[in-house]
Amino acid sequence: MKCKAEGAGRQETLNQLHGNARPKAERKSAGRSARDIAAVPTRIWTVGHGSLPKEQLLKMLKESEIETVIDVRRWPTSKLDHFTRENMEKWLEEASIRYEWMGDSLGGYRRGGYEKYMRTQDFQRGLKKLIELASTQRVCLLCLEPNPRSCHRRFVSRALQRKGIEVAHILR
Repeated sequence: MKCKAEGAGRQETLNQLHGNARPKAERKSAGRSARDIAAVPTRIWTVGHGSLPKEQLLKMLKESEIETVIDVRRWPTSKLDHFTRENMEKWLEEASIRYEWMGDSLGGYRRGGYEKYMRTQDFQRGLKKLIELASTQRVCLLCLEPNPRSCHRRFVSRALQRKGIEVAHILR
């Protein structure tokens, strides 16, 4: 499995990403001020589940040490039963990974197009919440489309990069 890190315009293997990642103890917010948390560099991961077996997706998330999956599907359902919101909440929790649905604020399929939607307060609030979560834990945006260039995650990624946040796409 490879990750493509964007923002610096380079390809990195998973091991290189882990080499640059903050140690798990440093990611915990307990006992740290908001100023300290804001000073920590942030990286956010993305992944598209496609038709993967849940075991393979879980392995990819574990290898990247993801602590929280942020589901950015506008409608968190799937033809594959294991990727419905209700089922993902269960099996991710069993794997000690938190699940949060943010498709209401960061999901795709917007009237007038996603780029127009990005100028709204709803999008900005969702982006702010995502950044706050990422300042204390390793988060991964999840959508259906495996290729980030064919998914609305590309727009969210660009917005994050404009704020100085590195984005790494977990690829098969």
